[in-house]
Amino acid sequence: MKKIALAAALSVAATSAFAGGHSKMGKYSEPVIEPAVVVEETRASSGGIIVPIMLLLIVAAAVAAR
Repeated sequence: MKKIALAAALSVAATSAFAGGHSKMGKYSEPVIEPAVVVEETRASSGGIIVPIMLLLIVAAAVAAR
């Protein structure tokens, strides 16, 4: 996912660098600066392990009750 976002940001920057390079009047306009893309790292959570452990405890309690 990070590679796709980086590729999209670079392609936008590359296309805007070439777009409108020449003007008919010969005057230069103000440069357009693209906003920086901020990619935030996600933290690993233990949320994916809680449900299987709870299910295992429930099954173990049901087997022990028999």
